[in-house]
Amino acid sequence: MARLRTAPSPPSATVPAPLEAEEARLLLRALADPIRLQVIEALGSGERCVCDLTADLDLAQSKLSFHLKVLKDTGLLADRQSGRWVYYRLQPQALERLRGWLAALAASCTAPAEPCT
Repeated sequence: MARLRTAPSPPSATVPAPLEAEEARLLLRALADPIRLQVIEALGSGERCVCDLTADLDLAQSKLSFHLKVLKDTGLLADRQSGRWVYYRLQPQALERLRGWLAALAASCTAPAEPCT
């Protein structure tokens, strides 16, 4: 999967850059897989070691690594290495951008159709 365009980290008081439709499709495709959604939910409470995720999600490390890579490539996750362990965390900016895209879609979806001629 292609890596999303990333804007510089905005200060918390600013609105994240708008999400383009193609970027939204990449994020939604990544989130559509049940295992990746479980990973996202597991990281919802904060950063986790890959060893903990493997145990909690009852997945082989190779299978989990594949899904973590997909999520990282889309910009939904970040990681850091500490010794021999890798820790993963959600990227709130990516989630906020997706939320904003969905909110804009929700706000415009109730517009009535133009009359046919």
